[in-house]
Amino acid sequence: MNRVDTLREVFARHRWRLLLAVALLLLTMLAGIGLLGLAGGFLTAAALAGALGAGATFNFFSPSAGIRALTLARIGSRYFEKLVGHDATLRIARDLRVWFFRRALPLAPARLGSSRTGELLARLMTDIGEVDGLMVRALGPLLALAGAMLATVLAAALIHWPAALVLLGLSLLVGIGVPVLAVRHGDAGEAARARHRTDLRTLAYEGLEGAADLTALDARDGWIARVDAAARQVAGSDHRRRARLVAGNVLHSACAGLGLLAMLWLVLPAFEAGALAAPLAATLLFLTVALLEAAAGCGQAWQALQSARVSAARLQAIVEQPPAVADPVQPAALPAQAATVSFEQVVFGWPGEPRRLLDGIDLQLRPGERIAIRGDSGCGKSTLSALLLRLWDPRQGAVRYGGIDLRDVAQDDWHRRIAWLPQGAPVFAGSIADNLRLGDPVAGEERMWAVLEQVRLTGWAWQQGGLSAWLGENGATMSAGQARRLALARALLRDAPLLVLDEPTEGLDVDTANALLTDLAAALGPRSLLMISHGHLPEGVVQREYRLQQGRLALLRP
Repeated sequence: MNRVDTLREVFARHRWRLLLAVALLLLTMLAGIGLLGLAGGFLTAAALAGALGAGATFNFFSPSAGIRALTLARIGSRYFEKLVGHDATLRIARDLRVWFFRRALPLAPARLGSSRTGELLARLMTDIGEVDGLMVRALGPLLALAGAMLATVLAAALIHWPAALVLLGLSLLVGIGVPVLAVRHGDAGEAARARHRTDLRTLAYEGLEGAADLTALDARDGWIARVDAAARQVAGSDHRRRARLVAGNVLHSACAGLGLLAMLWLVLPAFEAGALAAPLAATLLFLTVALLEAAAGCGQAWQALQSARVSAARLQAIVEQPPAVADPVQPAALPAQAATVSFEQVVFGWPGEPRRLLDGIDLQLRPGERIAIRGDSGCGKSTLSALLLRLWDPRQGAVRYGGIDLRDVAQDDWHRRIAWLPQGAPVFAGSIADNLRLGDPVAGEERMWAVLEQVRLTGWAWQQGGLSAWLGENGATMSAGQARRLALARALLRDAPLLVLDEPTEGLDVDTANALLTDLAAALGPRSLLMISHGHLPEGVVQREYRLQQGRLALLRP
């Protein structure tokens, strides 16, 4: 695995921004703690000077200048910390999504096919949302707080070393002991929370996608009840999470009260014994108050860290799946010209299942030939096309192109030789040109109009407003037949020597399907065609038809 493709590297790419954000947060904390401590000592000295009468004196200018400087430093550092921190978080959020797509897309459809769409959506949105704020919401505050505690303890040691020991013990207690105690066993809770949120998102997504079917089957109420139950589980897990945080805050407050009493018990005898001046004793008390205030959000930071760790593990569980196929170390070169595709005694069954979907398949597709594979649903037709696309490798036998085993070829090289029209090929939200350029990113307008003419969509495209016409989500402005023709135009625009169609007329009426297939036969030119279909094909569309049954091919029409 390339170093650039690790989750850690996504954060490392922005390490200087993250370090600057942590440094600014540390400066903000130190300025706030120093401001409260200095102001407390200054006010105490001023009050004592006023009580002692006109003859009493105290240093007015140095503390007041320090207070002004710390105030300005706190305002400036807080502003720039928010600016830099949010900038880094947004950049990381962008790069995390790119990283997830880059790692997950090679797993589609073979590996990702086992994951529900709503679950993948939860990974992409919820889990990445938890991980992208890891530094700003969790590690950054914890690191800055550790630095602020250390600086405060050192400052207290310069004033009165026993006070430094009290602050050190208090820092360890409220910074580590209390939060860890509050979030103990929280990994299981965070994992359950993530799982419940995924279930809710999946049910909501699938309910919206299948709203028409649920209505037709009078199953909407039952589905809504399932969504409500999932929502209650999410609410329950969120409630337990808040309860852990509240318990930590209560424990923090109790420790803070005891810590202040301990500091007061320490500085009062020192003041009475003359070992500590009153302003310095007040400074130590106010330093303790400021440190406890800065540590108040420690429990939330620990909880955010826990949640980010669980979400990161969920993301890794998706992208670290082994790919179904792998490129050879030294890929073989494919023939420059169109060549014969051959299946030689191919055997395939899904991993972990003893059943053989394909059992000794022999098939040849020569350059320019058009063949169709027919059969009942579930007989293995789409599996055969998946082997040709090299989404999977056969258990036994080989799929060859020009005599070269596809397992010896780089996947990118092979995929450049294929144009694929899958079952239910989507129309993406965008313009006509945007959808066509998925087949050829550098296609010019003249070529796009030519391929639209091949599939008889020119008149429709002009009526819509030309190539820049907006098609809407899932081709909302198109009929089913128009959407199929546009997807076919996209495949033809690829100009690959081999065209693979998987149920190209699924969901179309007979007249529309026959018209589409007839136009397809005329538009193919010298391309080879492998068509997967369970319906009747008009005369002249293919040259040979096979039937796939019980894992074997039988020739129907030569």
